[in-house]
Amino acid sequence: MIKIAPSILSADFADMAKDVEELTRGGADLIHCDVMDGHFVPNLTFGPKMVADIKRRTNVPLDVHLMIADPAFYIPAFVRSGADLVTFHMETSADPLAILRSIEAAGVKGGVVVNPETPVTVISDDVIRACSMILVMSVHPGFGGQKFIPDALPKLRDLRARIDRLNPTCDLEIDGGITFDNVGEAARAGANVIVAGNTIFKESDRAAAIERLRSCAR
Repeated sequence: MIKIAPSILSADFADMAKDVEELTRGGADLIHCDVMDGHFVPNLTFGPKMVADIKRRTNVPLDVHLMIADPAFYIPAFVRSGADLVTFHMETSADPLAILRSIEAAGVKGGVVVNPETPVTVISDDVIRACSMILVMSVHPGFGGQKFIPDALPKLRDLRARIDRLNPTCDLEIDGGITFDNVGEAARAGANVIVAGNTIFKESDRAAAIERLRSCAR
């Protein structure tokens, strides 16, 4: 089943409640929260308080993507704030299994992320077995509005084969440059969770944009 996860990186931060409520009414399956620290990526977004405030405005699960240098330190704060799923970058951790176990022990789902330049071979079979989600970046993280990197497609195919063999309930997510024109390619390559920012937020009818993405991905 295809799930659509609108990224609030493209929302109006001065009117976040309105945008989140529109996504909720519009049928979003997840709300993707991009947390950036200005160290791991060259941008700053928001912290646990924003996640807590969003949580009060929706019953849609919050997919919190930590683009930060020290995810293990901050994960407890984001869990307390209402994250339903927390993903962190393989590039930031020498022991991803330990972080995944800490997330699970906190009572929420966990997963890992790989950047465009990172081979998926860094994700061990044991990590795949421990994940609820694996996220493949199809842009360099830090800013919205970038163009899709096609090299993400073979990564999706490789991971889909391994997930199907090792942990079939694990979701495979794609994030970056997703449009109505390329979402079908990503889905055929194996992604079942689609993150989209500008593609949804540039449309006045957010519900129609979400449904169109879902339809194009089928």
